[in-house]
Amino acid sequence: MSLTLTFTGTGGAQQVPAFGCRCRACERARADATRQRGPCSAVLECGGAVTLLDAGLPDLMARVAPGSFRQILLTHYHMDHVQGLFPLRWGVGDSIPVYGPPDEQGCDDLFKHPGLLDFSHRLTPFSAFQLQEIRVTPLPLNHSKLTFGYLLETAHSRLAWLCDTAGLPEPTLAFLHTHRPDVMVIDCAHAPRPHTPRNHSDLNTVIALNAQILAPEVRLTHIGHEFDVWMMDNPLPQGFFAASDGQVIELP
Repeated sequence: MSLTLTFTGTGGAQQVPAFGCRCRACERARADATRQRGPCSAVLECGGAVTLLDAGLPDLMARVAPGSFRQILLTHYHMDHVQGLFPLRWGVGDSIPVYGPPDEQGCDDLFKHPGLLDFSHRLTPFSAFQLQEIRVTPLPLNHSKLTFGYLLETAHSRLAWLCDTAGLPEPTLAFLHTHRPDVMVIDCAHAPRPHTPRNHSDLNTVIALNAQILAPEVRLTHIGHEFDVWMMDNPLPQGFFAASDGQVIELP
């Protein structure tokens, strides 16, 4: 039984192309739709069960048919990760479970007026639970709002989803060192910098993290247009890859 992850968005709130920007990366994305980056999100599938991983796509309702997914797993309640839920909640049909961090503030009035969304599934750091065939462990991240990453495990594979974050808290880093993922998908919004930026990682930070985690494959996401420009002129280290919208990862 395989675990499949499809990137439905690999950019930040700014997206690529950025509004009004004429840099090489933004102009390339305007000319070639395959170079565009929507809000960071993905779709997980294992054993026929489909999970939406974050819901920041503005056209989410047009992308997912009713009954095509089991649940939604949220990293946090910033708008670029939940905005697709605002119209979806007023749909008609069965209740949809939404799993996420215990952020009492949430985002705007989603909790007050949830519609068909069930936000009662509040998660606890490092307390694993099952989503059908996938064992999920919530992992605290470094961000301006309460944010969880996730280690997603099947009987034969491990995938870490770590977005949004600036570096990693020590307990999360230690956990991933012990439970090494086969693939690590991680926030890398920025080109290399001397120091880790606030809220989102740069390439130097991610390289230093993986020197301790030792994941054999690292997929970079939440990529900004300035980092895209940098990558047009510079290669990534061996084993590091820039994710792209629509890209699929399949683990056995």
